[in-house]
Amino acid sequence: MRDRTFREDDSKIRTAHLPRVMASLRNLAIGVHRQDGRTNIAAVLRHAARDYHRPPSALGLI
Repeated sequence: MRDRTFREDDSKIRTAHLPRVMASLRNLAIGVHRQDGRTNIAAVLRHAARDYHRPPSALGLI
């Protein structure tokens, strides 16, 4: 799912620990939305990208 949603195979990040860090952040995003009861992660990410207040509010930061 990470490859289709986040296009991991096309990523240019290839040095040191950054690929693992980015995979962890992607897993966090998927987990947060699934915990919120969402099943279509791609649609949720498109919706969240429209307003910069939505991702912090999903994490309970705002």
